[in-house]
Amino acid sequence: MEIDDTYKTIDYPGTEVLFKDKNSKFFGYTFPVNNEEEVKQIIENLKKQHHSARHWCYAWQTGTENVKYRTNDDGEPSNSAGQPIYGQIQSFDVTNILIVIVRYFGGVKLGVGGLINAYRSTAQLALEASKIIQKTININFVIVFEYKNMNKVMRIIKENNLNISDQDLNLNCKIYISVRKKMVDKIKELFLSLYEVEIKRLGN
Repeated sequence: MEIDDTYKTIDYPGTEVLFKDKNSKFFGYTFPVNNEEEVKQIIENLKKQHHSARHWCYAWQTGTENVKYRTNDDGEPSNSAGQPIYGQIQSFDVTNILIVIVRYFGGVKLGVGGLINAYRSTAQLALEASKIIQKTININFVIVFEYKNMNKVMRIIKENNLNISDQDLNLNCKIYISVRKKMVDKIKELFLSLYEVEIKRLGN
């Protein structure tokens, strides 16, 4: 079975979008994120930028295999903001992304149905205004060997167009490589077949 080792995400923050309903204004933003710390910093910055707004609702998702996500209604009725935003993240099938929608209340209540529609529509507009790209899922390894085996190791790296992310070339050498998920088994076998060469997976 073909391994699906690609995912969709964004590299840069998207263009600001605006959705209006009954005098309420909803500003939508997308940001690339890798962890919750980055999310907190972005929310803080947006609160400074929109200090007179009423709500800063958001949803984010990170990861490809170990997916993490969170939604936040920020004072709106339960599940009327964060969940509709997250629904669009799922609909567009993107990850490593944060969508924030800033609401300025216009004096007329929209009701739960109106809020769900407003947050969902703004999230959709924000994603449509973003450049969504496809990336490959890569697994990181370190190859450990003595300097005398350098040529054998480098030959496999070159023949398979492997990406070297770091290297430590002394008497005992370490080369850090990034391998596309669907090539992992093949690459491991090639290095394991070499005498006096170790390959170890890094991270989770």
